[in-house]
Amino acid sequence: QVQLVESGGGLVQTGDSLRLSCAASGRTFSTGTMGWFRQAPGKQREWVAANWSGRSTYYADSVEGRFTISRDNAKNSVYLQMNSLKPEDTAVYYCAAAAGLRSGSVTDTRYYDYWGQGTQVTVSA
Repeated sequence: QVQLVESGGGLVQTGDSLRLSCAASGRTFSTGTMGWFRQAPGKQREWVAANWSGRSTYYADSVEGRFTISRDNAKNSVYLQMNSLKPEDTAVYYCAAAAGLRSGSVTDTRYYDYWGQGTQVTVSA
């Protein structure tokens, strides 16, 4: 059974940093895409960042320059370093993984096969 488990969320102040972690088990994702999404109350889930096979990285405009996605294939894990946090970054953050190479957009939730349970990030003003 494949599982993605996020950790690292919490309550921080504007300008602070947090590092989210996502550990995968049940299969490896070294050749696939892993990404992060977030969902604020009353809003749709939105794409944040993606790492394609540990080589290329992509970011939403809203987090470009502040967030960094990275992977450790040996640990089957993906991370999201979040700096200069803003109140509008407040959301539940989800880790997602796609099984192998495929067509489609890494920004689309349908691109991914597996999801974590989410971790809350709250940024106070």
